Amino acid sequence: MFQASRNDEIIRLCKKLISHRSYSGEEMAVADELRMYMEKAGFDGITVDRYGNMIGSIRGARPGKKLLFDGHMDTVPVQDSGKWSHDPFEPVVEGGRLYGRGATDMKGAIAGFMAAARFFAEDTKRDFPGEIYVAGVVHEECFEGVAARSISNMVKPDYVVIGEASDLNVKIGQRGRAEIVLETFGKPAHSANPEKGINAIYQMSKLIQAIRQIIPPEHPVLGKGILELTDIKSSPYPGASVVPEYCRATYDRRLLVGESKESVLAPIREVLEKLEREDAEFSAGVSFAVGEEICYTGEHIAGERFFPGWLQEEQEPFIQDVVRQLKSMGYEPDITRYNFCTNGSHYAGEAGIPTIGLGPSVESLAHTIDEYVEVEQLVKASECYYGIMKALLK
Repeated sequence: MFQASRNDEIIRLCKKLISHRSYSGEEMAVADELRMYMEKAGFDGITVDRYGNMIGSIRGARPGKKLLFDGHMDTVPVQDSGKWSHDPFEPVVEGGRLYGRGATDMKGAIAGFMAAARFFAEDTKRDFPGEIYVAGVVHEECFEGVAARSISNMVKPDYVVIGEASDLNVKIGQRGRAEIVLETFGKPAHSANPEKGINAIYQMSKLIQAIRQIIPPEHPVLGKGILELTDIKSSPYPGASVVPEYCRATYDRRLLVGESKESVLAPIREVLEKLEREDAEFSAGVSFAVGEEICYTGEHIAGERFFPGWLQEEQEPFIQDVVRQLKSMGYEPDITRYNFCTNGSHYAGEAGIPTIGLGPSVESLAHTIDEYVEVEQLVKASECYYGIMKALLK
């Protein structure tokens, strides 16, 4: 159990982070807050990369493993602050809950592992093997794992801890996600003479019905690889007296371990080829959506919206070391999986780095009105991060 002064420090830092609005591309104030905290705490290294990721490090006195704690600084926007019981950017503790945008997702975790790193260095007098890295990451809400690539390239961690909400349980995997874009191409004509055109919406309707016959794979642990239509648009829009020449549909595809870009698109391409053989006028294409944003540093960040799934084996020694350590501290973590996508899509899914997730609060509070984190969970999460440092840096 941390002393009361340490608990207060964690809560105080979390409040400071919440007080700064940090929508994706607006994370500078939070990054500056973290820099000030790490400078005062005596971190050995403080770096800002080109995207604006804020990375701090504490080096042990002896060589050893590199342990990275990952938390994103950006939050989803507040759509209507008038529906909140408290101002979403004026954090307040009430009834044992700390309210504010990002309290659960995920400034509570960032405050927790930043403070835990300081406490661990202080208590050990840096006499431990290895290095501790803490990262405040940008643009996770836009595309999970893209900005994290820069961090892992720089740090080259041996282990990663994702601080996403887990109710203090140990998460060892997640489904990934992809955004698949389907396009159909027609021929414009006046709607009074539709026979002279090719209606791209009709072509898309045919394609959608065919895709509904595709059965995505299933995984015994992660569940179904969902393929779900999420939006459809035609052009020109509005189509005043014009047969639409173009139609675009987007699908959300939940990814399982082992799936590649090629394997995900293969059954859709087979459908396209079949329809093209059956109808000489049918013309369509499929691709992954590409996202591009501007960071607060002015740098452009972009990537295909394909974020792999990942899953660790429960019996991996590093996972069992963590669980044993947490149990020795009085915690009883379950070993489970995330229901949503995280930066683990890069660390574990792309880079193959041993990764777990652990954070305060519960997944269902992310992105909600009156978002909050239980103060008790916030403090306990920091204690757990301290325990993970003991478990893996030995």
